[in-house]
Amino acid sequence: MPASDARLGTVATFDVDHGSGTIKDDNGDTFFFHCTSIADGSRVISLRIRVMFEVRAGGPGRWEAFDVRPTPPQA
Repeated sequence: MPASDARLGTVATFDVDHGSGTIKDDNGDTFFFHCTSIADGSRVISLRIRVMFEVRAGGPGRWEAFDVRPTPPQA
C-alpha cells in the first residue's frame, strides 16, 4: 500500500482520554489514528464525520491514518 494513498472514510471510534480512534474507509478497511494525526491540530474529532486521510506504515505490522481532515459538507 503506497504511503500517499489518499482515502475517504468515516470516523468510527474516538477515545478522548486516550487521544486515539479508528476510521473506516469507503472500502470497509479500518485504520487506527492518533489525535496528533488530525491535520488542524485540534486533537479532538467527532464520531461519524466524513474525513479525508492518508495511510502510512504505523505500529507493528499495521497501517495508520494520518493527515486526517474533515471533508466539506455535501450540498
